[in-house]
Amino acid sequence: MSLTYKNIIVAVDGSDEADWAFKKAIEITKRNDAELHIVHIYELRVYPSDAASIKARAEKFGNELLQRYLKKAKEAGLQKVSTLLEFGSPKAAITKKAKKVIKADLIICGKTGLNAVEHMFIGSVSENIARSAHCDVLIVKTQKNEE
Repeated sequence: MSLTYKNIIVAVDGSDEADWAFKKAIEITKRNDAELHIVHIYELRVYPSDAASIKARAEKFGNELLQRYLKKAKEAGLQKVSTLLEFGSPKAAITKKAKKVIKADLIICGKTGLNAVEHMFIGSVSENIARSAHCDVLIVKTQKNEE
């Protein structure tokens, strides 16, 4: 059993909580000399009349978001960094990609994200990741969460 991490996923959605998680991920990645995988999963609820337009905007937003985080990671001195943009349910996709594609040994995410309404009704992405992940999970709380 290894006490270091080699493949770390940080889930980002553009929220303040994701920013905090990303900052922690940078430091943990450095301490472990690991590879950081920055993942954004866009939940696309398709409406037939404008599906292509919605998906195009979501893809543009996701790619721009990932590029901003990639730039920050490289500015922080990380050499081994990748990004992944997927469409689907973040609750399922993050842990599936973590296991199959990335072989992550740590997933880092914010306690809450952009979709607070969904959290009230069916639970948060972070809760689902913690329950279904095959690896360690770090759920990052911000100062705002503590108040």
